Order: sequence, then structure tokens, then C-alpha cells
Amino acid sequence: MRTKPVAGPWGASVAERLLSVVGGPVPEEPAAQDKVVARYQDGRLLKGFTIDFIPEAEVFHLLLVTSTQGAAPVVVRVAELKALFFVREFQGRPDYSDRKEFDPARPPAGRKVRVIFKDGELILGTTPEYQPGHLGFFVVPADPKSNIERCFVVSSATRDVTFL
Repeated sequence: MRTKPVAGPWGASVAERLLSVVGGPVPEEPAAQDKVVARYQDGRLLKGFTIDFIPEAEVFHLLLVTSTQGAAPVVVRVAELKALFFVREFQGRPDYSDRKEFDPARPPAGRKVRVIFKDGELILGTTPEYQPGHLGFFVVPADPKSNIERCFVVSSATRDVTFL
């Protein structure tokens, strides 16, 4: 979810800090940033904000939610990820399990897809496009109440991708 620039204990807004690292002038009103959770294939997990994730790029920058003033954003290598989750809230909803079915009353936007990761996790949702051999693809969960708004699935982290 794109949010308005957020100032934290680090002082300047997240967008200003990230823009200063990724290059380019800092606009008077910095761009909105995405709340993301980066889950690595080796199990590591990072939570933070990004403004420079591009699906075709090999890296992006993440300002961790735990960053203190003056901390530099982390460089994230997309190929090392399992998926990048664009979330509503960082803490999620531990007491809620996403539904693994489509609501027949809501027509899907995109093609229905089931993704099984190499670690066994399952995501059911829709994708605007999936092309084998590409670095990854976006999936929007079937459950509209999910804390995950959308996720970028890294193809090398999947065991199976099936259109439904």
C-alpha cells in the first residue's frame, strides 16, 4: 500500500531518506512509499519501506522499520527473496488465516493462480501476468481480508505455479 511520507525516529521522512540513497533530487513532497515484508528463501525476514522496487530490477532499497536516525537503507537482492509482500500493517493478523478459496460473488481481476513455494507455503490469488523464466510475478490474494495487498513472487522460490 502506498502511504504518505512517514517521519520516524530517524528524523526525515522515509521517502526522503531512500531518495537520498537511490539518487536523484529529493522533491518538496517526496513520493509515497510502500510498506513491505521481504521474505528470503533462507527464512530471513525484513520489514520496512521502499520507494524503488521495480519487478525487472535486481535490487531495491529497504528502510527497516527498526532503523534509527542516520541508518542507511538495506540493499535487497531480489533473486535471494522468496517473495516481497506489500502489506497493510507490519504486525499482520496472527489470529487470522487467509481463506484459500475464491469468493464466487466477486469476479477475479486477472487469472486465478495457485502458487506453491519450495518451503510448502501456498498462495491462492490472481495474477495479471505470469511468464515462466521471468524473475517473478505479482499475485493478489484471493482473500480480500488478507493483510497482504499483493506480493511479488520470485519464480526461483516456487515449486509449482498452476492456473485454475
